[in-house]
Amino acid sequence: MIGTIVNTCTIIIGSIAGAALKQRIRPQWQGVLYTAMGLASLALGFNAVCNNMPKSQYPVLFVVSLALGSLLGTMLNLSGRFDALVDKLKKGKPSQPGKNLAQGLSTGILLYCIGTFSILGPINSALLGDETFLLTNATLDLVTSAVLAATYGYGMAWAAPVLFCWQGSWYMIAKLFGDIIPQEMICEMSIVGGTLIAASGLGILGIKDCKTLNLLPSLFVPVVFFILKSLLQSFGL
Repeated sequence: MIGTIVNTCTIIIGSIAGAALKQRIRPQWQGVLYTAMGLASLALGFNAVCNNMPKSQYPVLFVVSLALGSLLGTMLNLSGRFDALVDKLKKGKPSQPGKNLAQGLSTGILLYCIGTFSILGPINSALLGDETFLLTNATLDLVTSAVLAATYGYGMAWAAPVLFCWQGSWYMIAKLFGDIIPQEMICEMSIVGGTLIAASGLGILGIKDCKTLNLLPSLFVPVVFFILKSLLQSFGL
């Protein structure tokens, strides 16, 4: 868990530093950072998909995951509920519209949580005591959080406890179930996660508002698939 704690702290530190520098950054420079984060999201998302797609044994699963997950997320109105929550947390400050912070938080959460490092890191930490992935992820998140906070403000620090819960959950799952977590499931989740990161990049660049929060349930469809697959195999089907 040391790596997860360090990773959480780097996001808080990066968010505070980035938000503090925001006051000294000209509006046009903020626009450049905004565009840079959009391009970075696209690059990271495409990289995750390209790296894991050739390893996929179920190439149609990510399509089904996106379809079912987006439908469920839209029915639950996750994006609208999240915007309302952020507006409430911001106490109606007009200078920073809740929608903008919500977009930043959703992007940050996806960037911090969805990826090979953030999934395999806690598993390696739990099973092997290896913190390498988590410490590498912490370094990347320090820079990313600072850039995001320079655009969206101190509210980006709210992503830190989400990351802690996310990585902590994977750590506990690995501790409890260990060897039964299939590598194929992590691969499929990384493909879906990469797609969601790329979708957030499209939103930042103003190309298409994909409402990435409504797409989040897609990430858990592969988990359900592999659980059902395991159950069927246990019954000899």
